[in-house]
Order: sequence, then structure tokens, then C-alpha cells
Amino acid sequence: MAKLTYKIVEHDGGWAYKVGSTFSETFHTHQEALRAAEIASSEQQVAGTTDGIQYEDAEGKWHDELADGRDRPQTEVSD
Repeated sequence: MAKLTYKIVEHDGGWAYKVGSTFSETFHTHQEALRAAEIASSEQQVAGTTDGIQYEDAEGKWHDELADGRDRPQTEVSD
């Protein structure tokens, strides 16, 4: 099972959470970014429906896959 860490970081003159190399929107305060990360982290763990997805990889190639809605990662928020 995958594990995702939501890290609170300074970003664009404010605060954001970062997962891997992806930043959230910028928030005015650390507390706002922390709360948003906690919400996103908890929503990430909610099972959904199995559905087709498309995504682009780092080389710009598009992929089609069937995503199992029950296969959710473990998440944590790091302050």
C-alpha cells in the first residue's frame, strides 16, 4: 500500500502543503495550510468507485488505466 505525506511548506509568499513534488494552493497562514492538508489527507483515504482514469507521465506520455476505488493510500500530515 502506498503512503503519502502532506508536508506544510512556505510557498509563493504564504503557506501550502506539498505531496511529493506537487504543491497545493497558497494559504495566508500556516494554520490554514495545515487544516487544508488534514482535510485533503482524510479525503484521500475515502474509498470511491472503480473507474477509468487518464494521466500523463513525466515524459509526456498519456496512460489509460482502471483504478480500483478501494485501493487507497495511507496518509499522514507532517508539520
